[in-house]
Amino acid sequence: MLLVPLAALALTGCVAKTAIDTAVGVVTLPVKVASAGVDAVVTTQAEADQKRGRQIRRQEECVGKEERKARKQDREPDYEKCEPKH
Repeated sequence: MLLVPLAALALTGCVAKTAIDTAVGVVTLPVKVASAGVDAVVTTQAEADQKRGRQIRRQEECVGKEERKARKQDREPDYEKCEPKH
């Protein structure tokens, strides 16, 4: 007989904790969504550095190809072909 009131008290604590956890989840959800949106839009310095590194490698590859073509065709290389397009 004594177990029934104790079980009721223990169950009440579980229900209250679940309600609090749900409320906290609902409150923090808009913040998580907003920060995810900002992360998707903002470019970090590391990402910008990686992008610039890829551009430089592509340009260097183009210069090398143009030099080989020019040598093969016995002409001066046209480096304007390798300028980055804006």
